[in-house]
Amino acid sequence: MTVRTLILCGCLLAFLPQHVQARLEMADSIISRMHHAAAQYMDYIYEYHANLYIKSELDIIRKNIGFRFIPGLFRSPKDANRFIVETYSELHYTAPGIYDQKIKAYTGTLNQAREVPGITEYFNINIYSPYMMGQRLFSPLAPNSNKYYRYVVDSVSCDAQQRLEYHIHFIPRNKSFQLVEGEMTITEGAWSVRTISFQGRSELLQFHCRLQMGDIGTEKEYLPVKNDIDACFSFAFNILEGYYEATIDYKDIRHKDNTPPDSVARRNYNLTASFSLQCDNSAYTNDAKRFDSLRTAPLTDAEEYIYKKYKSRMDSLRPAKRTDRERTRRRDFWRSVSDFCLTDNKWELNNNSTLRNSPFINPLLFSYSKTNGISYRQDLRLNTAFPNSHSLGLSARLGYNFTHNEFYWSLGGEYEYWPEHMGRLRLNVGNGNRIGNSRIIDELKEIPSDSVIDFDKLNLDLFQDLNFEISNSFEIINGLSLGVGFIFHRRTPAEHPDESFRTIDLPEDISAGLRVNVRPEYNSFAPRIRIEWTPGQYYYMNGRKKINLKSRYPTFILDYERGLRDIFRSTGVYERIEFDMQHHIRTGLLSNLYYRFGMGAFTNQEETYFVDFVNFRKSNLPEGWNDEIGGVFQALNSRWYNASPYYIRAHVSYEAPFLLLRHLIKYTNHVQNERLYLNMLTMDHLGPYFEVGYGVGTFVFDMGFFLSLEDFKNIGFGYKFTFELFNK
Repeated sequence: MTVRTLILCGCLLAFLPQHVQARLEMADSIISRMHHAAAQYMDYIYEYHANLYIKSELDIIRKNIGFRFIPGLFRSPKDANRFIVETYSELHYTAPGIYDQKIKAYTGTLNQAREVPGITEYFNINIYSPYMMGQRLFSPLAPNSNKYYRYVVDSVSCDAQQRLEYHIHFIPRNKSFQLVEGEMTITEGAWSVRTISFQGRSELLQFHCRLQMGDIGTEKEYLPVKNDIDACFSFAFNILEGYYEATIDYKDIRHKDNTPPDSVARRNYNLTASFSLQCDNSAYTNDAKRFDSLRTAPLTDAEEYIYKKYKSRMDSLRPAKRTDRERTRRRDFWRSVSDFCLTDNKWELNNNSTLRNSPFINPLLFSYSKTNGISYRQDLRLNTAFPNSHSLGLSARLGYNFTHNEFYWSLGGEYEYWPEHMGRLRLNVGNGNRIGNSRIIDELKEIPSDSVIDFDKLNLDLFQDLNFEISNSFEIINGLSLGVGFIFHRRTPAEHPDESFRTIDLPEDISAGLRVNVRPEYNSFAPRIRIEWTPGQYYYMNGRKKINLKSRYPTFILDYERGLRDIFRSTGVYERIEFDMQHHIRTGLLSNLYYRFGMGAFTNQEETYFVDFVNFRKSNLPEGWNDEIGGVFQALNSRWYNASPYYIRAHVSYEAPFLLLRHLIKYTNHVQNERLYLNMLTMDHLGPYFEVGYGVGTFVFDMGFFLSLEDFKNIGFGYKFTFELFNK
């Protein structure tokens, strides 16, 4: 705000009536005190146990043939559109923001405890936290939230104890799924919230939450005791509405004042006390009569009618005739086929084994970029758990890149034999991207340094890669892991594999008369060691199984590989060493900074070898926005990844929901986040190379655009598009 603007505002305020000026000053004082108190209350509750009772009514307003294929939804009978579900759960909270909910009892007119997709997390809300729900829904009570909200004091009233209560309306300054609009009641003196109501939208869900907080002076003053939610889920002309009434009965509340200092400071990185299994099968029950004693309020007449109609429908079912049974089996068969093709499936083979497969027809499995074009993948995984907390996982991945006309496959197995220290034995076999051998490096050296390199004009050999890897890794101490193993590669020419030797002629303007002999097969065998260290690693124990969570510090990785001669007819003698560091820093309430730095080199090379780095490579299959776009170069030709014996790279990305679009487009509520990218690379015959990019993330798709600058003179352009529907 400029000095002229301040003077103008001061002049305007001077002419306002005194009662209006007093009201404005009062509103500013109330909002200021509210934010100051909320900053103290947000971490005042350290831990609690509670019983959570939820009664929900689901109404199908509109549905079509695609209703049953939406992930998370349920199959509904043709003659029923209204359902009721009741659940009774144990809720355990531990600061900061760790919720564990175990369903202890269930009853209703659905086969399972189904809900409107995405609604479960709305019952774990901390209004005083900067984010009311994990990393979503920025709270109007958060510090500096006046940057994102406008506040209006609607009215003032008194409670039963004659304490003043201020009714405040908060309005988002920008359209965003991260912001909500609503009202709240603040009690003067304590400056805590009595009731709060807010509405908003998250992806395909519209919601309206109404929370009633505990009474002043009690242990529940800063906790919700009731949470009523109206939700509407709509997708592809299907509309499902849900009405929820939740009551929370607290049993044990621990404040920060009565918590040992060591626990508050989190000097112990073991957070096992805050986590447990999400479902306690031994205590689970679906006895409808039990809910007569669990309900906090009796059922209404409309709810009783839903139960009666459901019972009548179940009683009316009779053993079908033979023709009807055959017709039913055929219908069930084709339903299973359609489920297998269009939905993410999970089969319980027995009490300890599960089989999962990704759907065959799903836009999430496709991606498109300038360098890779269109690609597709399919995943299948079998998991088996043993009584001693050991586990065995088998996986298969198939994929195809339509631009490169390449088919990819891999089969893997992982046996976790030491769950306390994350001890795992892995085996993997498959193929990778087509790759050129080290002669590419020699040929690039023949090109003048001031020339533009076009790989498409070079008649270079590409090789198919069949690889086999066995590795064993375990955690020495918390955060420090060691992995050892070996990897075997068998590489054959991608074209003319039956010829024993082949001669390649390069263009005369590059290296006239240069002829290269190509072997029919190149083998390499290399032992490998990998050290990974994450200081300050938080974790929890699920039985004997250790599960890592997060850390405030970066992760450091050192990877070394040595190619040996005369093992499985191997001839590739080389050394590969790589270093990688990556870190995620929360820079604000709605912003994040990611950075990654790495370097690698091939040394002590003898004869022909293949430059195949582990941390510096590009996958030709879709991996998802967050997994890939912050660690590769989107506008860089994929041939460069194995065209230099060394590399040094750095990646920086900054993420926030309000960067550029709010200044350019009025309605930006569909934009979940925006990102700015800066990528840098230097390698032999290429450098320095820079990429700057801008990305937009929505609940349906993510896209990014990138400009590249090579050696400060050659400008390029790249882009990437991924589907993210139901994936966030």
